[in-house]
Amino acid sequence: MIINGSAGSGHDPGQAEALRAAFARHGATATVTLAEDGQAMIATAKAALENGASLVVAGGGDGTINAIAAVLAGTKVAFGVLPLGTLNHFAKDLGIPLDLEGAVANVVNGERKMVDVGEVNGQVFLNNSSLGLYPNMVRDRDRQQRLGRGKWLAACWASIVVLTRYPFLQVRLKLEEGEHLRSTPFVFIGNNEYTMEGLNIGERTALDRGRLSLYVAQRPGRLGLLRFAWRALCGRLAQESDFDVLFGESIEVETGHKLLRVATDGEVTVMVTPLKYRIRPAALCVIVPS
Repeated sequence: MIINGSAGSGHDPGQAEALRAAFARHGATATVTLAEDGQAMIATAKAALENGASLVVAGGGDGTINAIAAVLAGTKVAFGVLPLGTLNHFAKDLGIPLDLEGAVANVVNGERKMVDVGEVNGQVFLNNSSLGLYPNMVRDRDRQQRLGRGKWLAACWASIVVLTRYPFLQVRLKLEEGEHLRSTPFVFIGNNEYTMEGLNIGERTALDRGRLSLYVAQRPGRLGLLRFAWRALCGRLAQESDFDVLFGESIEVETGHKLLRVATDGEVTVMVTPLKYRIRPAALCVIVPS
């Protein structure tokens, strides 16, 4: 088991002992590593594969889960998830218990399920990838946190700053069914289909249908974004002619920028364009409730 020791409760050395004890209560022995950073997490996962591990467990938020899953994708090694983060989107969409005891019981007693992963320019994502507003907000949020502001205050401040600038991307979207030109503040690409309307907005009912989903708005103003959000909550987003929902096994995104900030499962990377997305069907074996 690999825990992100650089965030949240991972700072506490007692967390490792608590996890060993939790697995012991369910009749299992866990080798726990507190990784200092992302590179250490990846190195530990690779070492586990080289040593013949049949099950690797990741404990942390979506970024941590993504980092370990990227190592395991394409192998036959099973992947266990302990959702120790704030949002835990991947665990929620698979029905994995969010409480520690339930998540440990799932790792020990659950069943194996093959799920898809997304990929952009060779980088794996389990949930989604986005361009435009969100990566810029993350950059500004991290800058505010380095200045000493708390997480939520930094996020609010970054949102205000980005919405004040409100830049548009000129994008050419290439899918199997054709090309689309859009001027938009954001492009959102999901691993499988997201619910975009109603009370379950932002959730997925399946991660094994072998396709990417793409959501893009055509040149909305700030009030237009609020209108989209309101219509989504009311279940009427599909009626918006300037909001596109598209699907494909591969998507290429061209822009006028040679380099672009790209968010994948909440982590931001600068990538060379064009951005080449693809779905990798049944690439990851995850332990889910039976």
